[in-house]
Amino acid sequence: MVVEAEQLNGRVAIVTGSTSGIGWGIARALARSGSAVMLNGFGDPATVEALRLGLENEFKVPVRHHGADVADPQAVAAMVAAAVAEFGGLDILVNNAGLQHVARLTEFPLERWERIIAVNLSGVFYGMRYALPVMEERGWGRIVNIASAHGLVASGSKVAYVAAKHGVVGATKVAAIEAADSGVTVNAICPGWVLTPLVARQLEERAEAAGTSIEEAKRQMLAETQPLSRFTTPEQVGELTVFLCGPQAATITGAALPIDGGWVAH
Repeated sequence: MVVEAEQLNGRVAIVTGSTSGIGWGIARALARSGSAVMLNGFGDPATVEALRLGLENEFKVPVRHHGADVADPQAVAAMVAAAVAEFGGLDILVNNAGLQHVARLTEFPLERWERIIAVNLSGVFYGMRYALPVMEERGWGRIVNIASAHGLVASGSKVAYVAAKHGVVGATKVAAIEAADSGVTVNAICPGWVLTPLVARQLEERAEAAGTSIEEAKRQMLAETQPLSRFTTPEQVGELTVFLCGPQAATITGAALPIDGGWVAH
């Protein structure tokens, strides 16, 4: 896979949940490839503004931020409208925003179920619902939904997350079928363990609880699911996203692509 620099010059992208973690890695990859970017996510306003301005200055592309809660359809519609008004159109949508909660199914808090489904699944639907007409009218578009290895397989104590991510994979296929020959492709990326600040904190907690080193905690975490004892990075997910948005991937649609160290090959 060869991803050329600036292959997305003049394109416009929205990346939800992009003020940290995987979303930030994707936003950076798209900006590096020449796309204008609408960041989305919560956070301290000054911190978010620093991220926005830094990305804009580093890659010399327009970058804006919209604070839409993706669980709110009206807010998502407003974010899409804001991107069109600000940049003159919308070419790329990356639905990345997501939440997690761990508990046995019989003990899973109802309010956490509702919120995770709202953000992780309904938020993806809302994004596609409002972005697709814009893209189809322009005759070109790329939608990339960030699912998970848990969109293809399951783990215990993650019922809402697994259900939502399986739903994302299914919704991706439906959208791809309906958008076929419109110039719009729709795909899902299914990461395994990605070394984000959130996972780094989990590693610290595991190491402290077990009285082991961070490196041993990493080894144990990966060994639970992945044959490959290496974390994926947000940057690698970003580069796969750019590839799916580029001309090389013009006939890839409806796919759920693992980037998971062999997790789903088990």
